[in-house]
Amino acid sequence: MSNQVAIVTDSTASLPEQLAQQWGIKVVQLQLLVDEETNDENRYDRHELATALRAGRRVATFPPDPGAFFWAYQEAASAGASAVVSLHISERMSATVHAARQAAQQVRIPVHIMDSQTTGMSLGFAVLSAARAAGAGAQADRVLEAAAHRFRHSTELLYVDTLEYLRRGGRIGAAAHLIGNAFSIKPLLTVRDGEVAPLSRVAGATRALSRLIELSVARAGSRQVELAVSHFLQNGRERQVAEQLRHRLPNVRDLVIAEVSTVVGAHVGPGALSVTVSPV
Repeated sequence: MSNQVAIVTDSTASLPEQLAQQWGIKVVQLQLLVDEETNDENRYDRHELATALRAGRRVATFPPDPGAFFWAYQEAASAGASAVVSLHISERMSATVHAARQAAQQVRIPVHIMDSQTTGMSLGFAVLSAARAAGAGAQADRVLEAAAHRFRHSTELLYVDTLEYLRRGGRIGAAAHLIGNAFSIKPLLTVRDGEVAPLSRVAGATRALSRLIELSVARAGSRQVELAVSHFLQNGRERQVAEQLRHRLPNVRDLVIAEVSTVVGAHVGPGALSVTVSPV
């Protein structure tokens, strides 16, 4: 890594592990509490978390300790990195950026912290773009530009079976007024200005997912895009949505089916599914 910009992100980017390893991306874990136990989110079983959520047990999420970021940055410096670019979940959703900034003050090489104003694979694709730029020898300013381009143009479209989990976790944002609708009405959401925002309301899951596909196709248009279909617990819907998107969008450079991080899953709940549309 000598004289190269190192890339750090957090686990809400939901990057498949093999992609993070391939591009040398360091992923710092957010914290998840279930009942009275707190640990790195990747240490929790998704099915056990879903059971806890459905049972109404205590589930909460927390940003990483600044020390976790410090060691990630220190490891990069020790490996010869000239700088670090650290890309993270919207600070309107999490204090993760604040923990990263605290740690950055303790490191001897420059650490550039960027609030993505989003989460999930909208963050993940930007992190990959930053890693590709760094791998090609770009300096920190160009790496930041590569990430910012993806942040600005990516769209996160989200289907949830219920808004209850977003309400419990305090992440419901501008979609709060949708609470209380009939059970059969399924909300479609997006991330706008760094927080969850309402997009549409559709009767029934099947129609809602069809609408999700329509919106994704419209957002992609004729542009070359990378797509991600992300889910919390597989139920077959994610592959059906991915297949329809492949069929309807000829200019897809890559399509990833990914599991959202358990922290994201704790807020969106079982059955949630999102589509990330990220123009290249």
